[in-house]
Amino acid sequence: MFVVITGGGRTGTQLAIMLLNQNHTVHIIEHRPEVLARIHKELPTEIIFHGEYTNPGLLEQAGLPQADVLAACTVNDDDNLAICYIARTLYKVPRTIARVNNPRNAWLFDEKFHVDVALNNAEIMARLIEEEMSMGDMMTLLKLRRGDYSLVEEKIPPGAEVIGKMLKDLPLTGGCVIAAIIREGKVVLPRGITVFQAGDEVLAVTDSVGARQFASIFGNLKSNQS
Repeated sequence: MFVVITGGGRTGTQLAIMLLNQNHTVHIIEHRPEVLARIHKELPTEIIFHGEYTNPGLLEQAGLPQADVLAACTVNDDDNLAICYIARTLYKVPRTIARVNNPRNAWLFDEKFHVDVALNNAEIMARLIEEEMSMGDMMTLLKLRRGDYSLVEEKIPPGAEVIGKMLKDLPLTGGCVIAAIIREGKVVLPRGITVFQAGDEVLAVTDSVGARQFASIFGNLKSNQS
């Protein structure tokens, strides 16, 4: 995968290092002299391109027309929005990811500026806190690419109300689908007549509302907890 990163701050630099360690091709664009002095010590010189983030000539020199992903990691939201817009409209980059520096600007980071994924640290932290407080021991394994869906897992504790009940009798909504059950190290495909046991690891694909319901049914949370 070929990734172009704009912004050589700590976020952009660490992202570049991680992607390089995973054997991806990375080019990074930066114009601030003090930042360039640092990143030349941390990254291979040949992947660093000097100049303004939105300069079309420099973007082309850095290979943006051939990139699979643009990661806009500058400290300026205006720059990040402009870069994503240029990447999609001029160079048809398939995937754009942008850093949100000011949470008040988060509403701008959508399809209008061709931002596929907006990374808003305040929102991410709020969601993590909410999950920690409201989801008990439920673990989020994977956030799905599109929509508000995740793959989650819950291990049924001793004494849980779901023990001895069949799947078809559980009050699950359409926003929560049981995908698999791991029992004594083996995968059990869920059916309507499947009876749950203590120690079962239950995997589900669910939206945010279904996740709370899933945690209350299969964990120790009370159903009225939010």
